[in-house]
This record gives sequence, structure tokens and C-alpha cells, in this order.
Amino acid sequence: MRKLLGLPEAASAHAGDIDFMLVLLHWLILVLAIGWFIYFFYVLVRFRSSRNPRADYRGTRTHISSYVEGGVVIAEAILLLIFSIPLWSERVAAFPDESEAVVVRVVAEQFAWNVHYPGLDGVFGRTDVSLVDTEINPLGLDRQDPAARDDIVTLNQLRLPVGKPAIIHLSSKDVIHSFTLTEFRVKQDAIPGLEIPLWFTPTMTTAEFRERKQDPQVNFEIACAQLCGIGHYRMKGFFVVDTEADFEQWLAEQAQASQSTGEDDFWNQ
Repeated sequence: MRKLLGLPEAASAHAGDIDFMLVLLHWLILVLAIGWFIYFFYVLVRFRSSRNPRADYRGTRTHISSYVEGGVVIAEAILLLIFSIPLWSERVAAFPDESEAVVVRVVAEQFAWNVHYPGLDGVFGRTDVSLVDTEINPLGLDRQDPAARDDIVTLNQLRLPVGKPAIIHLSSKDVIHSFTLTEFRVKQDAIPGLEIPLWFTPTMTTAEFRERKQDPQVNFEIACAQLCGIGHYRMKGFFVVDTEADFEQWLAEQAQASQSTGEDDFWNQ
């Protein structure tokens, strides 16, 4: 059914639940559409002018429509109470412990995604708005802070390990953006003045995704699903999912590079 609906690859632990709910919604819509078409043609035939030359002001005298309406209400209540609300609750309330997850900050701006890793020490360094420089320090990271010396900052590049929960603290420097990872069924608005956490567990590496697509160049993409200005169309990033060993190696290499140079390579892979 997922392929029939044209849904993208499911690459996160909760993607199957989202897709299942979408399938149920489409089945409900299909049943309603068929029912309405049957009713429409029935009315055309039953109340045609040759059979009803004079208007009947008493109307219908059956309770079938009430039963149908009640059935639709029950179906929608089941979708809402049994599927939608528990799934929503898990995404917003049942966060994993940060000690068991990869924690990343993503700061949106017109028209880019700034990704901030805490480095090997697991502690985010201090940031200061007075240090913000759109060219070399878009997050205002204070490299004099000991906790910031191994921090990693990338531009439009998010990298996470497969099979491990990821917690992303999302914020915006300017206007409302919408952080979207289609294959992972992740979509969350980034709102100025707020830091909004979200979490998911990747279940497919980039290598596996490329193999499924039979395209060695394809990547998971980070999209902005909120019209955020004249450059909205180019606010696109790339998301790489590694094995845990490859991710740890990349993290160590980038942290070492940050310590040795004291600067961030915003285009590192």
C-alpha cells in the first residue's frame, strides 16, 4: 500500500507507524468517496424529474444518513484516539535519555541549516550573539570556552549514526522555517525565539538508500517546508546516515580538526 500511495522510503523507526496511519486514512477516504458516488447516482435516478414532477417538501424519512454519519464519527474517533494521539504523544513526550542518544543543535536561517555538534566531550560550547559572523561563525560559537574547542559546526550537512536515537534541538535565527526529513517522516517548524526538540531513530544508512535507489549519488535531503523568503527554493541540505563506527570516526576527525585550527569547516562531509 505504501508504494501504491507513492510514499518515499521509510528510513526511521517510527516511519512505519506514520505510514500505517496514512494508509488507514486513505482507506477511510476511499470508502467515503465510493459511498458518496453511490449516493449521488442513486439520488439522480431516484429523484429524477420524470418520477417526481412535483417537489416533495417532506424530504427523506429514513435514518440511514444518521447511521452513516455515526459510523464516520466512530471511524474518525478510532483514528484519532487509538492511532494519532498515542503516536503524537510518543514523539513529543517519550524522549530517550540524552546519554543514550546523539544530541545535535540545528539552527535555521535564510537560507541555510547550521548544524552544531558538541564534540567528543558531549558538551555544547558557549555561544554569544555578539560573536555571530555570517561568513565564519554563524552560530556565534565562543572558541575561548574550553567546552567549545572540540565543537563541530557544519553548513547544510547533518550526519548521524544508524540504529541510535537522535535528539535535535531546533531553532531559528530569523523567520519561521520547517525542518523536514522526508524519508524519516520528520517535520518540525523552527520558530524564532524558541528551541524545539525532536527525536527519531534512523534505520537505513545512506549506502543502503543508494543501493535501493540504484543511484550512487543520491542522498537524503534536508528540506524547508515553510515559505521563508525569496531564497526558500535553495534552502536545501544533505543528511548522511553512517554506521556507528564510521560516525564515531568522522566525529573524532572533525573534533580534532576543530581543535587544531580553532575554526569550523562549514562544508565538511
